[in-house]
Amino acid sequence: MQGVVGMQCQICKKIEATVHLTEIVDGVRSEMHMCEHCAQNEGVVVKSQVPINELLGNLLASQPMDEESFGASTAKDEVCPYCGFTIQQYRKDGLLGCPHDYNVFEKQLSLLVEKTQDGKTVHRGKVPSKAPQQAAVQTHIADLQKQLEAAVKSENYELAAKLRDRIVEAERQ
Repeated sequence: MQGVVGMQCQICKKIEATVHLTEIVDGVRSEMHMCEHCAQNEGVVVKSQVPINELLGNLLASQPMDEESFGASTAKDEVCPYCGFTIQQYRKDGLLGCPHDYNVFEKQLSLLVEKTQDGKTVHRGKVPSKAPQQAAVQTHIADLQKQLEAAVKSENYELAAKLRDRIVEAERQ
């Protein structure tokens, strides 16, 4: 979210807000700006520093609007059973109608992300420079744990052992 640098946490009103939550319920948009500590106390799980609507909207704006970007033409008529949203509305506005749209239009959105990101569909994001060092370490550990799970699943135990050691080292820090 742009333009929120220096904004105070709306809960404690002491620390700069680094977590910016946008929610749309029944077409009404609400925003909440919190420090990391208050966000954790509120049960907000911070997984990505870029809101997905913003990420997908930026991807959409940067791409030519051909049918291939959105999958088969039969998908054009698909409608979200929860909010009545269509992929055509997303093409027009760059915003989705409700949280269920991510599942309903998963194929079309995945094709768009894959096309614009050279086949990469995992967004790694980045840790803001003002975020506490602990957040960067936690992000690094989570990434190593995902790599470890993949290594074990593919039975690459040598790599898994190295990743396990790197996780232990990172946790010490």
